[in-house]
Amino acid sequence: MTKTVKSIEEINGKIRDGSVCVVTADRMSEIVEEQGVEGAAKEVDVVTTGTFGAMCSSGVFFNFGHADPPIKMQKVWLNEVEAYTGIAAVDAYLGAAQLSEDKGAEYGGGHVIEDLVAGKQIDLRATSYTTDCYPRKEIDTTITLDDLNQAIMLNPRNSYQRYDAAVNSTERTLYTYMGTLLPNYRNVNYSGAGALSPLVNDPDFETIGPGTRIFLCGSQGYVVGIGTQYNSGNGYATLMVTGNMKDMSAEYIRGASFYGYGVTLYVGIGIPIPVLNAGIAKKTAIRDADIVTDVLDYGLGRRDRPVLRKVTYEELKSGMIDIDGKEVLTSSLSSIFMANKVAEELKRSVESAEFLVSLPVERLPADIAVKPMKQTRELPLVKDVITREVEAISEAASIADAAKLIMETQFTHIPVVSAEDKLVGIVTAWDISSAVAKRDVELAEIMTRRVMTADLDEPLELVIRKLDKYNISALPVIDSDRKVLGVVTSDEISKLIGRRKRWNWKL
Repeated sequence: MTKTVKSIEEINGKIRDGSVCVVTADRMSEIVEEQGVEGAAKEVDVVTTGTFGAMCSSGVFFNFGHADPPIKMQKVWLNEVEAYTGIAAVDAYLGAAQLSEDKGAEYGGGHVIEDLVAGKQIDLRATSYTTDCYPRKEIDTTITLDDLNQAIMLNPRNSYQRYDAAVNSTERTLYTYMGTLLPNYRNVNYSGAGALSPLVNDPDFETIGPGTRIFLCGSQGYVVGIGTQYNSGNGYATLMVTGNMKDMSAEYIRGASFYGYGVTLYVGIGIPIPVLNAGIAKKTAIRDADIVTDVLDYGLGRRDRPVLRKVTYEELKSGMIDIDGKEVLTSSLSSIFMANKVAEELKRSVESAEFLVSLPVERLPADIAVKPMKQTRELPLVKDVITREVEAISEAASIADAAKLIMETQFTHIPVVSAEDKLVGIVTAWDISSAVAKRDVELAEIMTRRVMTADLDEPLELVIRKLDKYNISALPVIDSDRKVLGVVTSDEISKLIGRRKRWNWKL
């Protein structure tokens, strides 16, 4: 049997004469199953992909044009969202994740970008120092997208090859870039369009790379090269992409706020994959059941989060997965509906000869591994300041026993433990004072049961954040079995920080 081999020129010729066969990526597995790999390669010319997810690492270069008299913008705000101006007099880069100075996380760079594409007026305010050629100190005006000389979207990191799923093992709600994670494994959030995702359909980067023409927010754009945090060696490749924002559609671009985290931008990206041979046909036949990712516990707040299990996108999309025998609800941060819409719109554009396919000018590297940040000064850990000489009290004890223990130890925070010596709560001198005022209450009634805790290897920076966020002054330190190892207090942290400052000063 003759093996199918096509050239990019042959496929573009079919696009021009209207004979091209285009299918969306979610249909390719059915065609391969029915006709085999060679049959599918012969019939199908182009496979269209699509994704529509939160892509924080996005932004736009603007050229505003010169004012009269001219100004060299030192600082510039668009709807009170600051853009970076250290590139030229009236050029600026607005990052999607930048927050508004008056609305905080409710509005940011992503919203400004969406508003501009939607044709809305934007307030522009700029300040500067003066020079002979730029005598103006400030300007305050309004602009629309049509008023700009250029608005060039350049997204440093988009279209993840795959994305980890997130869950929360702690007893408090977490607000993250993976959305709101409920306590005690009550939900799993994931991202990505599964079998529709561009880089999943071209895992060896045969057709996707620098120079590849793409669908970007309703317009034609291009792949610039590898994206930041590019980690192809572990299956987490990313793309840097660019396009003319003046040609984009508000339908495929959305500013968004994640509660308790910040601002992002939903970006619609679709990449057509030319089926040059049977090998590419086979790769584009990938199914959700074939795509595996990790479920990570975000509860520890570290880079090296524990992997709880492997899971397929078929399982994630089912709405529920099993974690340690518990059925946990899943939800997607990406819009599968919009990803399908991107793939379908790209299919229509190719079929109508509005969009020609292209090959990259060079292959993306396949073996790059991302490195953590180099830290020359390590953060102190809980074990550096833990007070280990802490006596716990039984939950069956009386308030009088607790008061006596506080008097004897001069410690105002007493961990409360069960009969198995596991932490079940904490009681403070304030709790006991309140109980004495009320009378006729038991220790179990006044103790705090939802206890914020720490572990020995937790960075103090995270502990300080917990103390500040929840307005408390001490945390029990526990092991993996919830046995009390000691307590970390704001006083001990302050002493350590003071000692380190004095030591650094002496150096």
